[in-house]
Amino acid sequence: MLVPAVQLYSVRAEMTVRPTTTLTSLAAMGYRAVEPTFGLLGDDPRAFRELLEANGLTACSLHGPLLDEHAPAVLEAAAAIGTDTVIIPAIPPDGFSDRAAVEESARLINAAAARAAGAGLRLGYHNHHWELAARIGDRHALEVLAELLDPDVLLEVDLYWAVVGGADVPGLLSRLGDRVTHLHVKDGPGTVDDAMTAVGSGTLPIPDILAAAPADAWRIVELDRCDGDMLEALAASRAYLDGLGG
Repeated sequence: MLVPAVQLYSVRAEMTVRPTTTLTSLAAMGYRAVEPTFGLLGDDPRAFRELLEANGLTACSLHGPLLDEHAPAVLEAAAAIGTDTVIIPAIPPDGFSDRAAVEESARLINAAAARAAGAGLRLGYHNHHWELAARIGDRHALEVLAELLDPDVLLEVDLYWAVVGGADVPGLLSRLGDRVTHLHVKDGPGTVDDAMTAVGSGTLPIPDILAAAPADAWRIVELDRCDGDMLEALAASRAYLDGLGG
């Protein structure tokens, strides 16, 4: 299993006021890679890369809006921070309401993937719960989307939101196969609105889920929100995943 990474959205508040000490703390926990969001890079992505490198960190991917006017800046930023992969964070729920909507979503993603490829970058899509809750026939809309995407488009499966959407996540991962190159690993009560917990201390069957995932897919810890200290929760998550890896 790859050394776990961390999604910097988890520490968005900390990164806003003390980016250097926050990254130093993540590195001290044993994280060696991060997944930034475009909004956290500031005005100088190259300076952000220098900050990562000073803490022994790399960027495994970048979350950024590629379906609107921000796309050129996102692609430039990805190259500047040294990653080869950009992830579309979301398409709203109405993009999965029926098959025609999913087909249009796939068209938009494929067009964005072609633009990314022109810049030497890979593109992926990250799910929330609605792509799983929505059904096209007897299948999750996310699985229909995957079939409609160009083969080079990657999937970043958010395990928690897949559970919230009603998926049997080990089965989902087995069916999606090696299209899944990135995972958002989080834990908690498995509900839409409640706070999340350190990985390993919630209700998700994390060992079973990760056993079904491709061994070389990035395990990226992300806690959208949690009760208590976020950095402590990220440290506990890292320790838990270390135990599984061992």
